[in-house]
Amino acid sequence: MVIETAVGVVVSVGALVVLRAFSKDDFAMYDLPLGQRFVTTDAEASKISKEGLKRINAKLRASAGRSEVMSFKERTGYIRQLMDEFFNYVTIPSKISSVMADTVPSEWVLSPNADPDKRLLYIHGGAFFAGSPKSHRVITSRLSETNNCAVLSIDYRLIPENKRSDCVADCEIAYRWMLENGPHGQSGPSSVFVAGDSAGGNLALVLNANLRDMGLRLPNAVIALSPITDGRYASPSIKDNLESDVMLKSLVKRFSWMPRSLISLVVTFLAKGDPKDPMISPLLGNLENLPPTLIQASEIEILRDDGRRYINKAVASGVDARLQLWANMPHVFQIFYPELPESDQAFTEISRFIEAHC
Repeated sequence: MVIETAVGVVVSVGALVVLRAFSKDDFAMYDLPLGQRFVTTDAEASKISKEGLKRINAKLRASAGRSEVMSFKERTGYIRQLMDEFFNYVTIPSKISSVMADTVPSEWVLSPNADPDKRLLYIHGGAFFAGSPKSHRVITSRLSETNNCAVLSIDYRLIPENKRSDCVADCEIAYRWMLENGPHGQSGPSSVFVAGDSAGGNLALVLNANLRDMGLRLPNAVIALSPITDGRYASPSIKDNLESDVMLKSLVKRFSWMPRSLISLVVTFLAKGDPKDPMISPLLGNLENLPPTLIQASEIEILRDDGRRYINKAVASGVDARLQLWANMPHVFQIFYPELPESDQAFTEISRFIEAHC
């Protein structure tokens, strides 16, 4: 009986692998148009960018090399600590105040001129298993400064200790709390925004659709920086930009040899959910009746087409959506402010988008 059961499991898994291997890409229609492109033409700014990229690349290679000999548990702890300390050298001008957003540990990030009624929920990146409000203060502080808004940066539960649905639940809890509470106590907001990067960009887009489906107040606008939108990892740039993506190359190369069907099984195991579920892959969900959405990414990163396909599908669904791409930048290059001049340009574009939807 045990042997028969084991054989049955193997056959079932094998059938699933075969079926997924022959599934076609139904989202190629959203590879065009290409989006708005930004290229640094100022000679001095270009020189600063090249020097900054050299330093960033060297630091990333050194960090990746140290983690190669570690177990998964050791590597997870190392990456979490590394992310929290990576930008310790950057001065944060905003005031940081710890707060519990209901059950979610969070922090308010307030620039000197921040309007407490203009609120932005920020969801950090880190592949769902790393990152924190501390690791992303460069971004949250700059968002507060450039938009004169109060940023609530949340410390949602991470995998593998928790399920992906727990990450989503924490985002919903914190958003509901922010609708009733500001940095100075209980009060309603004049305007609300949601933003996130990479894995946090995924959660921002998932949250956006969930709020619509629950009939709750929608954000005035949503901003996603290099988001993961397809948990099947089926976008063309996943392979096309593997060598040029200095940030994610070392992580993704561990899985690049796998067929897409096997990757789906790995994602199912890690996320404890189906990659075809819009709760994991917002690209695969209904994108109608969503608020204005801005996605920024790099042309040479593996998640470029995740953003491109999401925006083009959103536009086809009637959403005011925009894609902005920068040349030769690392994944989530906005976090390297002020080292990369392009990051300042990106924050300026975000401010214009937010101002247009206040």
